Amino acid sequence: MTTIDSYAAGFGEEPGFLDFAHVGPLAPSVIEESQGQLELLRRARFGSLTSLDRQDERVRDAVGAVTGFRSDQIAFQPNTSTGLMHVMFGLTGGVLFSPAEFPSITYAAARSADALGVLTPIHLDTAGGPVTPGVVREQLTLNTAAVAVSLVDYRTGYLTDIEGIRQVIGDRLLIVDAMQGFGVVDAPYRVADVVASGGQKWVRAGWGTGFLALSDRAAEHLTPVFSGFKAADGDPLEEMLPPVHGAGAFTISPPSPIAQARFAAALEGIADVGVAAIGARLAEKVSRVIELADEYAVPVSSSRAENERAGIVVLEPAADQLTVLAASLFNHGVSVTTRGGSVRVSPHVSTDDETFDMLRASFTSYASAITV
Repeated sequence: MTTIDSYAAGFGEEPGFLDFAHVGPLAPSVIEESQGQLELLRRARFGSLTSLDRQDERVRDAVGAVTGFRSDQIAFQPNTSTGLMHVMFGLTGGVLFSPAEFPSITYAAARSADALGVLTPIHLDTAGGPVTPGVVREQLTLNTAAVAVSLVDYRTGYLTDIEGIRQVIGDRLLIVDAMQGFGVVDAPYRVADVVASGGQKWVRAGWGTGFLALSDRAAEHLTPVFSGFKAADGDPLEEMLPPVHGAGAFTISPPSPIAQARFAAALEGIADVGVAAIGARLAEKVSRVIELADEYAVPVSSSRAENERAGIVVLEPAADQLTVLAASLFNHGVSVTTRGGSVRVSPHVSTDDETFDMLRASFTSYASAITV
């Protein structure tokens, strides 16, 4: 069992990086795994490539260890959006979601509705607030077949109560885009029927990594519209075959085993230290960002309550001060995301004192500039 201290110390990003909600610098284990598998492929020594053949099972086991889903309920995907596209094209009926969700949900629903005409997007009115069980309950209808939510809202950093939503929606399918919390939020994933995520952010496995997990009930309800020869129930070289039953039906072609190995290595490291331990340490880092913002009177619009946040802190200064804050962060070498009138700061367990010193210097410059 790895301690949280040794896990956090094992990363090597440059000081000033506070943009894990955008992309996470690769974990050392991921780089080593990738280099090792690439070397096997480069040399192609007799018998060595069987290692690549084993990566699909390995990565499904690794996802299962973190989510609680069985390995046969999991299919590797190159990213979250592909997994959600599979799901939305496989659904029939009304799907309730906030139009403010990340486009992985909204675009998949719209494209499915336009192409097949069997899915009906139903926009959830949150009145500008978060997606909560109460809001969802009030807007359910007899035509609602599924509810789609983000585990963590990419704009506000709000941590969705998926367990509460599960309780209010009854036997409707619950679809969760876990991208902004997977790897750092100890979420009850098994209450969902569908969980999709990528590995390029908090998992730190790089682009081209992700998964789709389906409950047995979801596998019964969803139609595998995009199902290629990789998903055939038998030898696809001999005849045209139907897809296998379950999550494996939602695949098209054999994925990159090197990408699978990267994702598996990162997840194995997370499972070894425990998501709960990672989440607790990240909560300390997030609190430290909020404390610094308060010290310099930088307005924080994201939730301060630990049960309503994950790794994202949203700063929202006055409109005429946003450019000053963004410039101060840039000039001090602090990497964040500035979008739509706000600044999104997202640390990780490896965020060190030097990075917090750089953030403090940025806030000092900002405070000085707006008081001149």
